[in-house]
Amino acid sequence: MPTKHWGSTQVAALGWLPRRLRGACVRGATILMVAGTAAALVDPPLPAASPVVRLVVDQLTLETLRATPPSRQGALFAGRTVSASSAPRPFAVGAESSPATVPWRGSRISVREFLEATHTNSLVVVRDGAMTFEWYGPGYGAETKQSSWSVAKSVVSLLAGRAIGAGKLREQDRLVDLLPELTTGTAYDTITIQDLLDMTSGVDVAENYSYAATSSDDTTAMYLTDDIAAFVRDHRDLKFPPGSRADYRSIDAQLLGMAVARAEGKSLGELLQHGIWEPIGAQDDAVWNLDRQGGQEKGFCCLNATARDFAKIGQLILDNGRSGDTQVVPARWIGRIEQPAPLRIGPWGYSALWWHPTGGSGHDLAARGIFGQYIFVDQDTDTVIVKLSDNQLSSDEQEVIDALRAIAES
Repeated sequence: MPTKHWGSTQVAALGWLPRRLRGACVRGATILMVAGTAAALVDPPLPAASPVVRLVVDQLTLETLRATPPSRQGALFAGRTVSASSAPRPFAVGAESSPATVPWRGSRISVREFLEATHTNSLVVVRDGAMTFEWYGPGYGAETKQSSWSVAKSVVSLLAGRAIGAGKLREQDRLVDLLPELTTGTAYDTITIQDLLDMTSGVDVAENYSYAATSSDDTTAMYLTDDIAAFVRDHRDLKFPPGSRADYRSIDAQLLGMAVARAEGKSLGELLQHGIWEPIGAQDDAVWNLDRQGGQEKGFCCLNATARDFAKIGQLILDNGRSGDTQVVPARWIGRIEQPAPLRIGPWGYSALWWHPTGGSGHDLAARGIFGQYIFVDQDTDTVIVKLSDNQLSSDEQEVIDALRAIAES
């Protein structure tokens, strides 16, 4: 049976595929081609402590992964459906308004040019509870589900806040008291729920998407593995003592999601369905990707939903955790999110898996995904903006926020 080894020519042929996924596809991999399906074999073997990263999730092959934009990659993995609310509540429609231009890289450009420059698929603006602007790129529409990427972390925060409000979880709880199978007898055992919320755990799983990174020990591997429980068991080394500093790590959100699910006795998808999606009146089904069929949610990423329903999450924050007459998330938890944690992980503030962008009045928040996914909440103007994109530039977030602020203030 013939085998195919991937070298520089084949790497180049992976086209637009992000470097982090190109690397996972080709580093140390021998691709076995059988009846048009690619199965990934590891050659040479990974270290014993590392999980095997497989690309054989039924229909997932190198070709489909290469050809699929990040916004639509959720369709390539197993998922748990989060059903639309039994009483969906569409946003009222307000008078459309948007500025003629927005700031962009030292000049001003039209909103349409901004959307095109940042490879936007969807933009929804909600002001004072009414949708005032809605735009979709070619091939996308109001009912199109798109992957949240790291915006899912901010949703996990809301589920954690509900569990804490119900007395099922405390920020002071140790991770290993909830997930005793992770006990090591080392400083790892001192990691708390608060550490996971504010990215201060110190767990050494690189947030490194460069081609040179090893595919067995970074976030790419966690994205592709079909056994996420084994992945977190195999990655319990620390980069620094828990609570001593902050460093953005997707594994913190994954561990938090697993702890919340264990404390509640339900999957994250079920918790989202009954605790948030139903009471906010979500109009459409969502899908939370799993590591494998019937497996665990990827809590650090991969919640697939429509722009309108993501806007309902932002509105929930704006309304202090309430939706209609229901207190969906404790108001105290929204207050927790609104206060930046003392240990910073970069120029922006961070708290309970929500970002505090710089440059504004200090009264705005954002959930953010690596490929240009945003739920932006501007409390001063009572505005929520959802922007879903396939943008490969992960370093333009401040410029994007400045443009979104201009839209909110128009």
